[in-house]
Amino acid sequence: MPKIDVYDMEGKKVDTVNLKEEIFGIEPNEAVVHSVLVNFLANQRQGTQSTKTRAEVRGGGRKPWKQKGTGRARQGSIRAPQWIKGGIALGPKPRSYKYQVNKKEKRLAIKSCLSSKVLEKELVVVNSLTLKEIKTKEMAKALTNLKVEGKTLILLPEKNETVQKSARNIEGVKTTLVNTMNVYDLLKYKNLVVTLDAVKKLEEVYA
Repeated sequence: MPKIDVYDMEGKKVDTVNLKEEIFGIEPNEAVVHSVLVNFLANQRQGTQSTKTRAEVRGGGRKPWKQKGTGRARQGSIRAPQWIKGGIALGPKPRSYKYQVNKKEKRLAIKSCLSSKVLEKELVVVNSLTLKEIKTKEMAKALTNLKVEGKTLILLPEKNETVQKSARNIEGVKTTLVNTMNVYDLLKYKNLVVTLDAVKKLEEVYA
């Protein structure tokens, strides 16, 4: 069972917590993480790209010249794909790129990412994140006290406008909730700052 230190917003160690083995101590499954990541990115695609076929472009209703006797190649329309301003053959059309991934795979991918954060010592547990008012400076100070550098994901158990709005203007920092976090964010952000309440909620949801 992995053990991790708990800090306060001043960066002082206040406790130690035991993390559940089945969530924070498994062998990361890279294949499943990759599969879920590709699914997430595919589902973000709008699929709105479109080209016009020869039936949709303007003009080309008349045969440009007679079939035989001109010495030129036979042509049926000036809007055939080989002509300038002609239609596009086999071009993209609006479509959905969405597809489903097994729920068990999604859960395993999240657990793999969390376990990886523990193994690489990129997980920081805070007893609580409380700010009296929306203040970017205070949030930046807290992250400095926790010795968190580089891209950082702050995981909260539930919506907290004061914390979320205080963090949104800090470059490379993003806040997310336990029920909305995804594999893409866990991989994109190097550090993961989690509150104790968020750890408990993770263990409830993914146990």
